Amino acid sequence: QRRSLAPSQLAKRKAGDDDDEEPEWRPATTQKRQKAGGEADGGECYRSPFRKPLAQLTNRPRCLDSSQHEAFIRSILSKPFKVPIPNYKGPLGLRALGIKRAGLRSPLHDPFEEGALVLYEPPPLSAHDQLKIDKDKAPVHVVVDPVLSRVLRPHQREGVKFLWDCVTSRRIPGSHGCIMADEMGLGKTLQCITLMWTLLRQSPDCKPEIEKAMVVSPSSLVRNWYNEVEKWLGGRIQPLAIDGGSKEEIDRKLVGFMNQRGLRVPSPILIISYETFRLHAEALQKGSVGLVICDEGHRLKNSENQTYQALNNLNTPRRVLISGTPIQNDLLEYFSLVHFVNSGILGTAQEFKRHFEIPILKGRDADASEAERHKGEERLKELISIVNRCLIRRTSDILSKYLPVKIEQVVCCRLTPLQAELYKNFLKQAKPAEELKEGKISVSSLSSITSLKKLCNHPALIYDKCVEEEEGFTGALDLFPAGYSTKAVEPQLSGNMLVLDYILAVTKSTSNDKVVLVSNYTQTLDLFEKLCRNRRYLYVRLDGTMSIKKRAKIVERFNSPSSPEFIFMLSSKAGGCGLNLIGANRLVMFDPDWNPANDEQAMARVWRDGQKKTCYIYRLLSTGTIEEKIFQRQTHKKALSSCVVDEEQDVERHFSLGELKELFTLNEATTSDTHDKIKCRRCVNGHQVRPPPEGSDCTSDLSQWNHCADKRGLQDSVLKAAWDVAVTFTFHHHSHEEQRGIP
Repeated sequence: QRRSLAPSQLAKRKAGDDDDEEPEWRPATTQKRQKAGGEADGGECYRSPFRKPLAQLTNRPRCLDSSQHEAFIRSILSKPFKVPIPNYKGPLGLRALGIKRAGLRSPLHDPFEEGALVLYEPPPLSAHDQLKIDKDKAPVHVVVDPVLSRVLRPHQREGVKFLWDCVTSRRIPGSHGCIMADEMGLGKTLQCITLMWTLLRQSPDCKPEIEKAMVVSPSSLVRNWYNEVEKWLGGRIQPLAIDGGSKEEIDRKLVGFMNQRGLRVPSPILIISYETFRLHAEALQKGSVGLVICDEGHRLKNSENQTYQALNNLNTPRRVLISGTPIQNDLLEYFSLVHFVNSGILGTAQEFKRHFEIPILKGRDADASEAERHKGEERLKELISIVNRCLIRRTSDILSKYLPVKIEQVVCCRLTPLQAELYKNFLKQAKPAEELKEGKISVSSLSSITSLKKLCNHPALIYDKCVEEEEGFTGALDLFPAGYSTKAVEPQLSGNMLVLDYILAVTKSTSNDKVVLVSNYTQTLDLFEKLCRNRRYLYVRLDGTMSIKKRAKIVERFNSPSSPEFIFMLSSKAGGCGLNLIGANRLVMFDPDWNPANDEQAMARVWRDGQKKTCYIYRLLSTGTIEEKIFQRQTHKKALSSCVVDEEQDVERHFSLGELKELFTLNEATTSDTHDKIKCRRCVNGHQVRPPPEGSDCTSDLSQWNHCADKRGLQDSVLKAAWDVAVTFTFHHHSHEEQRGIP
């Protein structure tokens, strides 16, 4: 009889309700499977040993041990959910893609992180105001990306804050421009990259401040800007650098750049040269650009040139002008720069001239009355107070904390007998001083200045004029040595070249230093090449004939410690601005320029971030010649009524008749015409006394030089080797003088 296996029935039977236990029911015996032959193998039935009996089903749940359960739950909770993005600190709540985040808006970077550079902080709100404020319109902090803020030095953090305040109209309401006038080597490029990146990513309104930015620079710096953006932002942004190509190709790229729209522009930074910009300005003026940065902005000192006009017509209010050497001595040039970045802040050109220029110039005149002087000083203070609101300038003294020592030396070199005879012969024949009438300078006088400057470099530069017997050089060919040829360089015929030859030879034989040679004339660079080939020095040369792409390559190669090149020849006109030549630590400025800005730019190529060795700067001057007169104009601290001479054609505007005549003289009896003219009070018999005599002080014009020295006071072993041959006097400036405790 088959019994029910229902749970209720099983429970009854176990309880003993039925005393007569019946035998457990077993299934009927079934016939065993037949073999392959089809016959049965007996009548018995058996179970497979591999088959397990079914378990009985009950309604009772299986109880787990409490300790096991707790351990299981703890193991789950010990592994919280993590978003698989490194350093992601966003909310972990349930959010769907595309759904706007609820609650207050948050800044892009943490403003309370240690070392955070906060450019904008929302005004504090009371508890009542926090309840009333619209959460979708609440301003947020603007914080510089930590990737950049971690590498910014204190003065650079200050500069970035100043730039941001200016371009967002927080310093001067209604004006969005500024001038970054830090001296060379203080990191103006990094500060401007930080500004661009911040404006492209964030603002107090929790969205990008601008969509696109444009950098306009000299052609030699286009690739440098591209490399700097890559270096500091590390692929976070893709700039568009245009440094060559056909007109159609460039126009296509510029149109594509201007047509970019939206919050995530593919190439939001355009880097372009002044020349290319001027030729393709029409394509860039059709749209708007959020920010324009003009590197080496002193190019825009003339508001009448085409480049200035083309840039001024750009549809962008935010303008930053970078210049390590701003022109501050010419009021009209100064006005042009300020007017470009903040139009109208100084009025129109006519208003500026009437309100500022004329009163200041009258007040500085020697015959000015007391009232005119007082008025001029007031207007000057007013001008400076206005301009300083949009101009920031720090000197290179800051770099002494971060860079190795820099020793700058002005070396006065004696003319060789050949040079002296040619110089005197020219002054007798050409008589340039007699041609000066009423302080005006003729074309022939300008030509005379150029001839004398080239003669100071080397007689080979004026040899062709001697052959053709041009004015001033009649019979000069007889003064040259017999069999003289310009094919071979002869250093012994030039004082400057003789000193240079000694400097290079001593440097090469006593150290592994590299040298940068700078000149204003490509003819002088040709002489350098001949000298290097003669001495078997490896060299590279950068002048105006070299393409932009090739310039970047040779600079990068020269800076490599493994490169074999010993000398880098540089034309100050073509590559004196913005290049980093930290592979070298010695620089020779072979001839001076009328504009001190050009010399300062060229001399700042080696003492820059990344330099590890002591830097030596040699400025060579021919003693008693026109070169010393040029140097005197550079070192003389003039008031705003005077002008820095930047072109020879402008010489007559800034020299009196007496000064112009003095240009065409030769003083052979001096060791330094500059030192004699200034009448330095800290020297006795041409040798500096330390400390200076009691009651005396340094003349203001020599205050930038720590020492005056003849051979007894000379410490540079390289110059000592050349002293007896050609050097007559030196001025020194030591960048770390205060740290060394030298008065």
